[in-house]
Amino acid sequence: MIRISALLSICALLAACGGEGRAPDRTDPREVIEGEAGEGGVTINLREAGGPVRISEARVPGQPMVLIDPGHGGEDGGAVSPGGVREKDLTLAFAEELRDLLVERGRVRVALTRDKDATVNLEQRPQIARAIGADLFVSIHMDSAPNPEATGVTIYSLSDVASTKEAAALAAAERERVGPVTSGGEGAVEHLLTDLALRDQMSASAAFARRFLRRAGEGVPLRPTPHQFADFVVLRGAQTPGALVEAGYLTNATDAARLSSVEGRRPLVQALAEAIEADLAARGPR
Repeated sequence: MIRISALLSICALLAACGGEGRAPDRTDPREVIEGEAGEGGVTINLREAGGPVRISEARVPGQPMVLIDPGHGGEDGGAVSPGGVREKDLTLAFAEELRDLLVERGRVRVALTRDKDATVNLEQRPQIARAIGADLFVSIHMDSAPNPEATGVTIYSLSDVASTKEAAALAAAERERVGPVTSGGEGAVEHLLTDLALRDQMSASAAFARRFLRRAGEGVPLRPTPHQFADFVVLRGAQTPGALVEAGYLTNATDAARLSSVEGRRPLVQALAEAIEADLAARGPR
């Protein structure tokens, strides 16, 4: 499998040697990170990506890293259940439980895009993934629908072409919130190499989604077609394999009750933890 970071390094080398195009404008993480040692991990301050991010270490140094992204937060409350529970609160609780389980198991390094009720915009989330060198990016959300009978878990992987009208609409709504995304005037060599890297990213993202679905047991209620594809800005911008997980529908009473309790969330947290570990073990660090 072609590594994304390796392709971008090749692109920079070709550009420096007079090839067409120029290297991507990727800020060196050392220019934006100030390290602060912490027990069992490290806290880094990302001046342009929303503030401090804590990375929890694995038992063995040098293990690959997953960045867990609790959707919404701060001014953006997300969906609301009929009982008034906000999506931003549930995604944070879910992400913290997933992080704690992974830290307890000790096989991978773990970080969160936010660990409190803070506003982190859709540009900052993938920026954090790039800055800390995440090997996997998992964004956690809860769904909503006009039909209160809609129920179940959906996992979205990155693709140029959406699998359904619903997936396309979800990605389009995200893109509208982000606003225009510019390429910075890439040349022919850069375009070729970044396109190859993107294909690799899409393939690895789909592989992670399949790993998750193989581990989703009876306690994880899936939609009839649980694996969907769409061009999500937050997944594309992370420049690493990843997926967006809609953990259920807050507009469905059964799903809302399941997602509002630690016990109800536990089977999905467990399945995701196992999929994350298996995926990172199979691919290794970038």
